[in-house]
Amino acid sequence: MKKRFAIVVLLPLVAATLTLYFHSKKSVTLERTESAQNAAVAKALATASPQASAAIASNFAAPPPQTIFYSMPAKPPVAPAGKPEPLEYTNLAPDLVLDNVRSAIHNYGSMFNGNPVGVNSEITSQLNGHNPKQADFIRPEAGMRVNDRGELVDPWGTPYFFHQLSGTEMQIRSAGPDKIMWTADDMVTE
Repeated sequence: MKKRFAIVVLLPLVAATLTLYFHSKKSVTLERTESAQNAAVAKALATASPQASAAIASNFAAPPPQTIFYSMPAKPPVAPAGKPEPLEYTNLAPDLVLDNVRSAIHNYGSMFNGNPVGVNSEITSQLNGHNPKQADFIRPEAGMRVNDRGELVDPWGTPYFFHQLSGTEMQIRSAGPDKIMWTADDMVTE
């Protein structure tokens, strides 16, 4: 029992002692090598010409401290809204009309297992009955209006911008009261 205790206790101590011994030997050897290299460099610099010493010193000068800038990622610029125009096509609230258009897109998607696709006039045509079931999703009483080019327009008469996000999700953008797309007063829904 005593032999087992001695082996269990002494063996890890011996291993740790040997590890420290060899590690310190390695450190001393590295320090001596580094010291010898520094001495050789100092001797070479002492015997070099002043021009060579200056060139060597400039090449081994400490680099300037690195400046780290912290900043937020740049947001895409949004143009300020222009002069608001009066409603042309409905007296309903513009956000309600936009929501009604979103509902029409969702209803189409539910019926046909996917959104209508294409540019505004193609999407409007599909919503207006040019689909396999000839179902009409555009409701004038809900503020939905189609211009003479066959495009679904917002309450100010500007065509909506449809951006397909996936087979079942679509972003719908109204230019808003300034009638200019991609400005601060745009209205967006998905």
